[in-house]
Amino acid sequence: MDKAVGVLALQGAYQKHIDMLQALGVPAHTVRYPHELDDCSALIIPGGESTTISLLIQKNGLYEPIKAFAESHPVMGVCAGMIMMATEVDDDRVTPLGLIPFKALRNHYGRQVHSFTTDIKLDFDNNGQAFPAVFIRAPGVDKLSPDVQILARNKSNDQDEAVILSKGNHMALSFHPELTDDTRIHAYWLSRFNNS
Repeated sequence: MDKAVGVLALQGAYQKHIDMLQALGVPAHTVRYPHELDDCSALIIPGGESTTISLLIQKNGLYEPIKAFAESHPVMGVCAGMIMMATEVDDDRVTPLGLIPFKALRNHYGRQVHSFTTDIKLDFDNNGQAFPAVFIRAPGVDKLSPDVQILARNKSNDQDEAVILSKGNHMALSFHPELTDDTRIHAYWLSRFNNS
């Protein structure tokens, strides 16, 4: 990898993603302004508060630069980042980037007090070991385009809902992999575009 992976650092737990990338031996740096994308080979949009992130993306002049960056670089969105990657959101205060064709449902899994961790199966991981998925005010998925790949589902509590989406080199997750010590999801995303 010739450049670092950027982590959008406008709001939310972006440092946890930087820590995870560094644990994988991958250089990472924060992105707050458009010119900082020039030094990135990929971008992570972390969790946080989607209406705030949407507002700050606009305020910092990042909306069009991120869309242009995503045309030729991989992007991973986590929780609020997943909402930002959608083509449609059930809240007019959010202006999504339209990187993966689906509708994001804010707070689909409930408020902060309804946070939970559950084991999910990663379709791309052949060892069969469950991933401890941390859901915090997590978004849901609706109107999913048939050309989007589902890489994991939440099957707890009689549910069967998509929680990792992929299209091209982009990935979007309902939950927070960076809040665990399990690097498999970040490693898989990095391997997809490093080997392409």
